[in-house]
Amino acid sequence: MLEVLRSPSYAKLFCAQGVALLGTGLLTIALGLLAFDIAGGDAGVVLGTALTIKMLAYVGVAPVVAALTGHLPRKLVLIAADVLRAAVAISLPFVTEAWQIFILIFVLQAASATFTPAFQAVIPEVLPDEGQYTRALSLSRLAYDLEALVSPMLAAALLTVITYNNLFVGTFLGFIGSAALVVATKFPKIAPAEPAPFFERLTSGVRVFWRTPELRSLLAMNLVVATSTAMVIVNTVVLVQ
Repeated sequence: MLEVLRSPSYAKLFCAQGVALLGTGLLTIALGLLAFDIAGGDAGVVLGTALTIKMLAYVGVAPVVAALTGHLPRKLVLIAADVLRAAVAISLPFVTEAWQIFILIFVLQAASATFTPAFQAVIPEVLPDEGQYTRALSLSRLAYDLEALVSPMLAAALLTVITYNNLFVGTFLGFIGSAALVVATKFPKIAPAEPAPFFERLTSGVRVFWRTPELRSLLAMNLVVATSTAMVIVNTVVLVQ
């Protein structure tokens, strides 16, 4: 699996994904503590609302943004999404009201919904061999899973020496680092394909999803996992504090 990292372009993109994921993980921990500072015992409600907005933004914005930005240079799209995410992250320590959290999280997740499809779309261009492409996707999935383990441990270690507001700085640096790595990556020159009609581009992912029985089953499995995970993420800060 690791042999795909021999490609300098993919290695840089993978590192960009990794540091951005780590920054996102730190933000999730810091967000829970920020919600407690603002709302006290109602932090679970604030955090639950913020995470609901986060998921709704991702699900609702991703298909639209992917359809609108499909004709733009992917490198530019990735850099712009990272810069916007960094700007939101560095703004969060200055938040004083719950509604400000909601707005910033929506903007942050809209940027993430722009970054992820563009990142996934560029992998087959960097690694045109099907076998390497498959291994790259597996490695990318592994990075997501490892982040869920590493970020809380890293945040816990950092919180012993710094305040939670400084975790947002770590998130900011993660997104800036991701943008710098994308800048340093050499993208292959590929002539853009003739774009399909906007509505077709907008709904293609959903249509493929519902036509594939395996993907529909995966949706049910993820729903079960998300139910238990949501309780842990939303209520941990309130219970511990």
